Amino acid sequence: MPKTEYKLSVAVDSEILVRYTVERGRVVEFMVELVVRGKPVIRYDGAHGFARIDRYNLAGRQRKERLNVDFNTALTVGELDIKQHWATYRERFLKGEYP
Repeated sequence: MPKTEYKLSVAVDSEILVRYTVERGRVVEFMVELVVRGKPVIRYDGAHGFARIDRYNLAGRQRKERLNVDFNTALTVGELDIKQHWATYRERFLKGEYP
């Protein structure tokens, strides 16, 4: 199973982490996450057998949202969303809000 993993530094204190495994042309596991000052801010993943988004505030509280799409779609949407909106998510997070 080909596994891809990389980090994208977007600010001095922020990075986007991407990890996924493809099997027979299909994504079978994935995670896309924005991390600010070592803390998770927003994460798309399929850790529980379905695609979801976890959103965190500065206090570490979490909101979960199930996505009704396959892993391929969730990975694509997650990468685009976080890469396009990381600055806004970072700003909200640092104010104590959910991204």
